[in-house]
Amino acid sequence: MFFHKIYPFFVVKQLCFKWLCVIKKYMKNTKVVILAGGMGSRLSEETEAKPKPMVEIGGKPILWHIMKHYSMFGFNEFVIALGYKGHMIKDFFVNYHLRHSDLSVDIKHGKVALNKTPSEDWRVHLVDTGLTSGTAGRLKLLKPYLKGSFLMTYGDGVCNVDLKALIAHHRKHQKTATLTAVRPPARFGNLAFKNASEVRFSEKPQAAEGWINGGFFILEPRVFDFIDDEAEMFEQKPLESISALGQLNAYKHEGYWQCMDTLRDVKLLNQQWDMGQAPWKTWK
Repeated sequence: MFFHKIYPFFVVKQLCFKWLCVIKKYMKNTKVVILAGGMGSRLSEETEAKPKPMVEIGGKPILWHIMKHYSMFGFNEFVIALGYKGHMIKDFFVNYHLRHSDLSVDIKHGKVALNKTPSEDWRVHLVDTGLTSGTAGRLKLLKPYLKGSFLMTYGDGVCNVDLKALIAHHRKHQKTATLTAVRPPARFGNLAFKNASEVRFSEKPQAAEGWINGGFFILEPRVFDFIDDEAEMFEQKPLESISALGQLNAYKHEGYWQCMDTLRDVKLLNQQWDMGQAPWKTWK
């Protein structure tokens, strides 16, 4: 009698353990693509001097913040598509140890010793994908670096999406592409009219209605079949074609999401970071 009562518990525990092993294997073998080659023309105050992914939040490029979030979930291999001022992103990673370590310099013999090494266990592939390529074109040029399912996002937005839940959602529905749907940040307070003269006001960080593509994709290799031209934007014909075939899935993220399109966005993100109120900081 006792055995029959506890048997379901062991079954559930075994299934959870098996699923956890699948997720861990997925994280170990899955690469993260970051599209970091655009001009960032709407943020010209910053991007005249540097590529948009190198614009800093709290003294670190937004690209670093994005990678830290993925790394928090065990994703440590990145394929970064470069374009505009891509050499600056290369320099950042080539000199990563020097930038993030204490040094002892032997002037006479020209030797440099690193006294502290960074904690990031990252492998980063930096791929030149041209100055004029669209987001779809950049992605297709990365095909030789990718095998099996892969994650993809843009180099100009942060969020606190649960990547494990996103993966589970994608595997459950088995579509060609899964995007993270988010509610855009509300710039102004929301007004709800009860009648002609009475109104209710609420100051909410996210819009109450409407969903947009927030990036943070999971894609299957067959996604490359939908890209024809290097000038194509992934968000246009390729995604529309995938959607028309019923192969586009969406994971609804109700939490924090913020893009960095304008100088106002840069100031907002830095303010949140400086105040210790950065929801995208999921790492310790």
